[in-house]
Amino acid sequence: MALRQCAIYGKGGIGKSTTTQNLVAAMAEAGKKVMIVGCDPKADSTRLILHSKAQNTIMEMAAQAGTVEDLELEDVLKVGYGDIKCVESGGPEPGVGCAGRGVITAINFLEEEGAYDEDLDFVFYDVLGDVVCGGFAMPIRENKAQEIYIVVSGEMMAMYAANNISKGIVKYANSGGVRLAGLICNSRETDREDELIEALASRLGTTMIHFVPRDNAVQRAEIRRMTCIEYDPTAKQSDEYRALAHKVINNTNLNIPTPITMDELEELLMEFGIMDEEDTSIVGKTAADEAVA
Repeated sequence: MALRQCAIYGKGGIGKSTTTQNLVAAMAEAGKKVMIVGCDPKADSTRLILHSKAQNTIMEMAAQAGTVEDLELEDVLKVGYGDIKCVESGGPEPGVGCAGRGVITAINFLEEEGAYDEDLDFVFYDVLGDVVCGGFAMPIRENKAQEIYIVVSGEMMAMYAANNISKGIVKYANSGGVRLAGLICNSRETDREDELIEALASRLGTTMIHFVPRDNAVQRAEIRRMTCIEYDPTAKQSDEYRALAHKVINNTNLNIPTPITMDELEELLMEFGIMDEEDTSIVGKTAADEAVA
């Protein structure tokens, strides 16, 4: 099969890296050859696959070696559970430079060094989704990833980020082949969460590809720096990630998204009771003011 390049976006703290690693572990278990390219300055996109605290990043090693040209592929590419290839782009020291630069440097280096070999079935870019600056948009902008999955929950800011990422996809969809491939709901157990994300997906012109329930099995595995799939293959949660992997492998539903306005997003949240109807008579009043009234 032809190599499929997928990027997984989502706001910080949504469980994007955990979801990506468990998804990829399930794919490897199903016999797929996969590489993860961590594009988050936290460099935590591969730790569960490698059982490590954090993998050395391309940016760190390039700084030590002098330049990226002084690195070899085997310096930066490690192989973990299920023969999954793991790379972390890394970023500059906090407060210095643009974190997105690491993504650009890393992907260019991997291409030049022949990391995208013909044996691979999938490459997954795990990308920070709050910041839609040029570097983090690279997998979209440079036509590296054709399939974009967004990890979301029923919380307003997670949905706001998903809508923003959709805007980024639209910007580059006409000049390249990038498409939105679906929303992955990583449950936060908010009210009517599955219905809400299905409604958001519909507005964005896509589908909720899978609803991942909240389960402590994920934390138990993470403490041991493992994916659920490896730590407890019999866990119910492992089957959820297998179902997600199966859906991604068979997914052909790739679309140019239709982002909504902030007003429409708020209307959607009101419709599902996540946000109260706006009442101008209460705006700016504290609890003490309201008690007096």
